[in-house]
Amino acid sequence: QVHLVESGGRSVQAGDSLTLTCADSGPIDSTFAMGWFRQVAEKEREFVAHIGWSGANRYYGDSVKGRFTISRDNAKNTVFLQMNNLKPEDTAVYYCAADLRPVVDSPSPSEYEYWGQGTRITVSS
Repeated sequence: QVHLVESGGRSVQAGDSLTLTCADSGPIDSTFAMGWFRQVAEKEREFVAHIGWSGANRYYGDSVKGRFTISRDNAKNTVFLQMNNLKPEDTAVYYCAADLRPVVDSPSPSEYEYWGQGTRITVSS
């Protein structure tokens, strides 16, 4: 049973860096594709980043390219999202997602089967 738990969200200032962590209470199967999404109230969930099972196939949303980096440690069953140069528009609830496929080519949240409960980031100017 996949049960994802995000952590690391907090309030920061613009320009700060922050790392989010996603862990599974059971092991995150190393064959799973993992993704990060974010959502602002009353808006659609936005794709942030994807990483394939091997650590390759890293994709990013246009708004975070060059600032965010996704990585994974399969030995520790953990996925990370390193966020640099945070901006007020990065304020959102960030969700970790997993899918049984090794790679998910679509940025649609409907492509992912498992979700965490979310962790909130607030970026102040």
